[in-house]
Order: sequence, then structure tokens, then C-alpha cells
Amino acid sequence: MAGASRTHDEGHDDRADDLATDTSPVRPRARGLLLALALVILVVDQVSKQLVLGRLEEGGYQPLLGDLLGFSLVFNPGAAFSFAEGSTWIFTIAAVVVTVVILVLARRLRSRSWALVLGGLLGGNLGNLVDRLFREPGFGVGHVVDFINYAGFFVGNIADIAIVVCAIGIALLSFRGVPLSGRPVSKPAPAEDDSQDPPAHRGEDRDD
Repeated sequence: MAGASRTHDEGHDDRADDLATDTSPVRPRARGLLLALALVILVVDQVSKQLVLGRLEEGGYQPLLGDLLGFSLVFNPGAAFSFAEGSTWIFTIAAVVVTVVILVLARRLRSRSWALVLGGLLGGNLGNLVDRLFREPGFGVGHVVDFINYAGFFVGNIADIAIVVCAIGIALLSFRGVPLSGRPVSKPAPAEDDSQDPPAHRGEDRDD
């Protein structure tokens, strides 16, 4: 029975090693999803801004849903939805830091849910960062192109929508305790001690 116990324990050890050294392709797929989504949002954001720049005049308004939603061209030196104007360089530095942090986190990313929210956040962050780096009035202090007017309360863009939606997604995943690596690695059940023979039934000890 001792030999059988060692074989049983070795089987558990092999399974534990397999779990600890999981080399499934989930991680590359998650990182690919993150980068692909970020690229799509970045392209859509920049293309939409270029279209607006060619068709709208600054300060004008084109209604979509009356006064509730429409297009207004605004050059925003502040943060998302025209907040904190006058601190462009601070948000430029913050956007660079956010980009670096997301790329570092992507190295241990396995969860598709996290890939979606981080990819969306990265795309939106890069969309506005490109404006701050390369638009007027100068490098690092460029004004972000905003054009979606929300009932006159604030004006935003596609990148802002991605940032806000994905920030909510990050909060929900964090609240639910979902790790970047996806589901926690399962721990093998403790090996049963088979070295001791089970007690014989009393009836078996008696001679017939």
C-alpha cells in the first residue's frame, strides 16, 4: 500500500505542476484583444475628429436630438468632457503614465473581460493623447477636439466615451474581484493517506 500511496501522491504533484505552469494561449489572445480594441478606438476617434474639423465651424451647433444631443466643435485644453481646462501639460503627462501602466499590466493579462476594458481605456487615452501631442497650439499642450454636445452641459468625443465606459467596467470587475489573470488557479485536493489499511470488518475476523 505504501507504493500505491507514493504513486497516488506523485499523480497529485504532476497535476499541481500542470496547473502552476499553464501555458495555454489565453494570455496572447487577451493581449491581442486589448491591442486590437485600442487600435480600433484610436482610429475611429481620430477619423471622427478629422471629419468634424472638415464639416463644422467652431462654436456652431448641429442638432441630432433637438437640444438634448448634437454636434458642436470645441477645442478643449482640459480633460475629458472639457473638465479642468488650463492644465493641458498635466493631462499629457498623466496620459503617458496611464499608457505605460496599461502596457505593463498587459504582460500578465489573461482575462478577456479585463482585456476589453483596458483595451478600451488605452484606445481612448491614446485618442486624446495624440491631440495633446500633435495639435495646436504646440507639442504636449495641444487642444483636444470635442464635438459631441450633451444638452449643453459638456462636449466630448469618441475617446471620452471609451474612457468613461471602460472606467465603469474596471470598477465593476474590481468590485467583483476578477483578477487580471482570469479565474484563480485551482489548487489540487489534498492527497489522501492510503498508507494505512482500512480497518477490517469485525465479521471478517471470525471463522465461519
